[in-house]
Amino acid sequence: MRILAIIPAYNEEDCIEQTVRSLVAACPNIDYLVINDGSSDNTGAICRKKHLRHVSLPVNSGLTAAFQTGMKYAERHGYDAAVQFDADGQHLPEYIPAMAQKMKEDKANIVIASRILAGEKLAGSRAVGSKLIAALIRLTSRTHISDPTSGMRMFDRKLIHRYARSFDLAPEPDAIALFAREGMRVAEVPAKMLDRQGGVSYLGFTSSIRYMLRTCFSILLFQWFR
Repeated sequence: MRILAIIPAYNEEDCIEQTVRSLVAACPNIDYLVINDGSSDNTGAICRKKHLRHVSLPVNSGLTAAFQTGMKYAERHGYDAAVQFDADGQHLPEYIPAMAQKMKEDKANIVIASRILAGEKLAGSRAVGSKLIAALIRLTSRTHISDPTSGMRMFDRKLIHRYARSFDLAPEPDAIALFAREGMRVAEVPAKMLDRQGGVSYLGFTSSIRYMLRTCFSILLFQWFR
């Protein structure tokens, strides 16, 4: 399988170089593309100075646009799969081969790296939101996903094409719910994840609550009105 790791990056100057170096060291046969999403810090300068393979968007366009940029690249260059990979150092590249193997064995369209299957217990509002999202996905698509909010997801060629040609699909749980309801196979592999290795997350307590509520609402609307 030819796999592309898509690394959306917005103001990740503290992490981006080490994230890419770790990915290349652990998975030398996997290509990567950093999507510098209009960063206002030195993310773009670091990518240029360190000769990291990257595309720079002229303005901050958000995760959806950054990810779709990566998917367009993956489609044009004939990749078999693409994996969503955080720029902040939380995702461990050692799990990418296991995700690819799971995709082959299960003939899955989507493979999710699950913290829950690896024994991690989410806490507080994250745990409540994740369980609620999982319940809604199970209700609307009859698909059980243990860790629907995991950001480390692998998509097959069919979904690379879908994302590259769509304007309203985000790499988020509501899209996963939609794909599952359409009959696409979703699989999971156990995976540990680290804390953010630098910088500041855009998801604080209040924004996390808004994210969970928006995702739950979107799952219901996405299922029945798309």
